[in-house]
Amino acid sequence: MEVHIFTDGGSRGNPGPAAIGVWAQDEQKKQLFQASVYIGQATNNIAEYQALITSAELLLERFSTLNPEKISWFLDSKLVVEQLNKKWKIKQEHIQVLAEQAWKLLNQLAVPYTINHIPREKNKMADSLVNQALDLQSK
Repeated sequence: MEVHIFTDGGSRGNPGPAAIGVWAQDEQKKQLFQASVYIGQATNNIAEYQALITSAELLLERFSTLNPEKISWFLDSKLVVEQLNKKWKIKQEHIQVLAEQAWKLLNQLAVPYTINHIPREKNKMADSLVNQALDLQSK
């Protein structure tokens, strides 16, 4: 089975109230897990990293049950994709800490994985989970 994970993070204001959205499905588009979590005050970039970190943690918790052969992440943050794929430098120390946390989790995967950039319009489910968490928090 191939697992496709869509992640998104966003803040209203930058920094401002922030949340993450995670949507995972198999190659037949069957939902495997999801998350919609308010993370407090953060920047968009911190939220994007936190979304990927949370998705990796959720995947690792379910790894033996899912037994994936390949994992593909899809993010609409070109910055996070390029930094995690080690194509762009990480200049901010707090972002370096998040990247190292992500790499540590990714290194625990015993199968091939990719981290891919997609246009925002192809990431609607994860984006809606971000907005759902932000909307709930603001009530």
